[in-house]
Amino acid sequence: MSITKKYITGLAVSGLLLFSGCADKLEVEPPQNITDKQIAELLASGDDAKIRIVMGGMANAMPLLFNNVGATGAGSADMYYSNQGLDVNRSIEGNDIILGDQEGLNVLSGAVEYQLGDFIAAANTKNFAYWKYGWYCITAANQMLNYLPDETIAGNNFLKECKARGLFARAYGYNYLMENYQNAFLQGGNTKLGLPLYDRFQPTQPNKARSSSVETYAFIKNDLNRAIALFKEAGVGYTADLTDIDLAVANFLLARISLWTGDWATAISASSEILAKYPTLLSQDQYGGKNTGTATDPIYRPETNGFLNNAQNPEVILGFALGIANPYFLAYMNPFGKDNGGVGRAYKRIDNRLYEKIAPDDFRQDAFSLPAIGNYSYPPNNTVAFIPSYTNLKFAATHGLNSTNKIDVGASTAYYMRTSEVLLMKAEAEAQSGADAAAKATLDKLLAARTRKGATPLTTATYPSMQGLTTLQMVQLQTRIEMWGEGGREFYNNKRWNIPVDRTSSANHVTKASYPVSSMTLQIPEDEILYNPLAVQN
Repeated sequence: MSITKKYITGLAVSGLLLFSGCADKLEVEPPQNITDKQIAELLASGDDAKIRIVMGGMANAMPLLFNNVGATGAGSADMYYSNQGLDVNRSIEGNDIILGDQEGLNVLSGAVEYQLGDFIAAANTKNFAYWKYGWYCITAANQMLNYLPDETIAGNNFLKECKARGLFARAYGYNYLMENYQNAFLQGGNTKLGLPLYDRFQPTQPNKARSSSVETYAFIKNDLNRAIALFKEAGVGYTADLTDIDLAVANFLLARISLWTGDWATAISASSEILAKYPTLLSQDQYGGKNTGTATDPIYRPETNGFLNNAQNPEVILGFALGIANPYFLAYMNPFGKDNGGVGRAYKRIDNRLYEKIAPDDFRQDAFSLPAIGNYSYPPNNTVAFIPSYTNLKFAATHGLNSTNKIDVGASTAYYMRTSEVLLMKAEAEAQSGADAAAKATLDKLLAARTRKGATPLTTATYPSMQGLTTLQMVQLQTRIEMWGEGGREFYNNKRWNIPVDRTSSANHVTKASYPVSSMTLQIPEDEILYNPLAVQN
């Protein structure tokens, strides 16, 4: 039995419903134990109340797959314990983020990743965490989808929505694995192998060989397109609940996958549909931390920071409220977080080369502290440490959300998809398809929104560091600036754009290493090769 199937077998006992605390219209209190046969009978009964009881818990579990802790197989003290931690590790494997400010980084979390050590080998647990997380999402989706063949959902709009959620979650899991375990589709990955395609949960089913990348992406897109169609049939459009998997969330993933596979028209149409519903961008006041204290006693309240408080972020497409939100991202990215042992602060800083490309009239410069912040007393033991220059303030908080006690620092909301990235995906697809004027017009919307109060709106024609660049290079630069530190995007974009890591000319990178695009593809984990006789290594 392959490790994929072995893991799927151990994920849940057949008949035991998944639970969720997600507060939306699908929330119910399912029974603790029910058999597959009973579920099928209840779904066939036509009793809406019973159907909601049976399916509600599983349907509510789908959004929480993207705000997960514990599915990776790593320990709770490990940066690989949560999907947010996985993303942070990807972020520091690039050009634009610096970890710490001194040599001897082995004491810091993320040291191996930042030093560009081995994280792709088949036997490496750093690799296996990504494999387990992707398959966890696929398996949870297939467990629910098992109960929802088309003849069962028939004309029931509630079941259509449930199935749409499951199809989206499965597409998300497969796409996540493809982004990590195969070369970028347009960089040679289109001629290589994809993944074994399991469309149902059945621990005893035969092992499957890897399908081609073309077949794998066709499978993913089919799931997404079917999910979008079911949402529309069920009357689920662009909901106000940020935790919902809705049309905006489905179109976001469709746009991302379409960029990856070179389907520029679909990327443009999917992005345009979202932007029509989410047109408002973060303001200068909402963008990053603002010091309301002094230079020697800084105070950064999360309440006003749109990256830490969804109520102040009009861009959020998928996000979670305080208490539900996974807190690990802020723990890794906040320069004012708790002291976890006094070993050293794993500051996340911006490469000076990128900082210097941000226009003076672009308020995103303020998301980073050019001068050193200096000594800061960290809770809970008032440990004093020095915060160096170029440290990010984008995710800065000295207190927890809705708390006046520094010990609560780290309490915040979380988001996973936002409008600015959609706008950038649209601009890229326009540039890639040769529509330069349209791409520049799209970029101009972002640049105008990122111009300092009182300054003349920036444009692609006036942005200093963009002069002489191709339109695609303009999009790439603005994507690096806007999405700095978010979702591991730089790593995946470097892979997709065929841009290697090269820190040699940086003035402030601690590790001035290089890393080729060819090494950004993970090997299939050793256990999968061992237990699945049909498995083939990359």
